Amino acid sequence: MRRKVIDIDNPRPAELTIRPETAFFILLKAREFDEKVEQTDPDSGSNPSDDNGIDVLEDTPEDATYDELSGAIDALSDDELFDLIALIWVGRGDFSLAEWKDARAGAADITRERASHYVTAQPTVSDDLEEGLSQFGYSLADYLDEH
Repeated sequence: MRRKVIDIDNPRPAELTIRPETAFFILLKAREFDEKVEQTDPDSGSNPSDDNGIDVLEDTPEDATYDELSGAIDALSDDELFDLIALIWVGRGDFSLAEWKDARAGAADITRERASHYVTAQPTVSDDLEEGLSQFGYSLADYLDEH
């Protein structure tokens, strides 16, 4: 599922190192994480059947969503991590696809130790990542249809 995008201003095709499936997994985990809300009743003692499963939307210390998201980011190789951050920047409009090499080079400044926090702290990371992937010809709708 690797596609090359040819930019008319840059005859050499931009190519992703990160697998689109991996980027979409991170995108969807980021959406889950972004949907979390503050706890409203941390000591309720209720169970999911009592509260209609509403607690799943609350951000709790034992919630696995952040761990899954940061774990997926931490598991990336350096090249994949550079792609992930560059995709976010391209999707946000900080770089154009023609500036892909520059975006990747700038992404190298985000250290591995800071990468998870950097990505999860971006308020529109899932939308930016979706837009960045779309510029490479990948669609979230197509990904969801396939999976």
